[in-house]
Amino acid sequence: MNTSVPFTAEAFARSASLMKAEKRFTSLVPTQLARLAKAAEHDGFVLEQLRSFDALLVGGQAADYQLIGKLETLGVKVVTTYGMTETCGGCVYNGVPIGDTQIKFVDSQIAIKNSMLADVSLDADGYFVTQDAGLVDEHGLLSVLGRVDRVINSGGIKVSLDRVEQLAALVTGVDDIAASAISDFEWGQRVGIAYVGSPEVADDIARAISNDLGPAGKPVRVIRVDKLPKTSNGKNELNTISKLFEESA
Repeated sequence: MNTSVPFTAEAFARSASLMKAEKRFTSLVPTQLARLAKAAEHDGFVLEQLRSFDALLVGGQAADYQLIGKLETLGVKVVTTYGMTETCGGCVYNGVPIGDTQIKFVDSQIAIKNSMLADVSLDADGYFVTQDAGLVDEHGLLSVLGRVDRVINSGGIKVSLDRVEQLAALVTGVDDIAASAISDFEWGQRVGIAYVGSPEVADDIARAISNDLGPAGKPVRVIRVDKLPKTSNGKNELNTISKLFEESA
């Protein structure tokens, strides 16, 4: 994977068209899925390639179920996955634990028990307590809200930075996005946005987020950068990104 250039729907579709196997799957993070969904609205080739997959496996962050529903109405099959290195990959598909996986909650944090757990620290009942917040919905399905360290308290209201990124990624003209917490004397914490894309869309980003999350989620800083720092596996390097707001203050 070339992490030196942003992920684009067009490049993904071209690569997908070269796949010749009868069964076709791909794994995506929600930000990538959002870009593909946005492109599929006006690009028939992208939509055709998305439909050609037996399933798009989406994980790595909390899923945007409204976006997934929109894709499914277009004939694209999406499967949400949840897991991590400690669980040897995905162990919950579409909110349902697979195999011998069991789920419980410890102070709203998801805890997992199964025969595939790596050699990690477990609680007294044999569960690995993750750093992810979650809940079981009215249908009995696990819903992952995001990492506990990615949920900020803004004026007494909890705001998921993962959700902020999902909303910003849907704005036309945004190529890459990262949300960070900014300390604030009055609110405690506020949202900061760093993005790659058109210089004209900063106000659109702030508007899209505040329309969904209200005043607590509205970004107080939106900065445009040429490239977001990434980890070796292509995820945002959050510590480095948080320093961007200190440098531009």
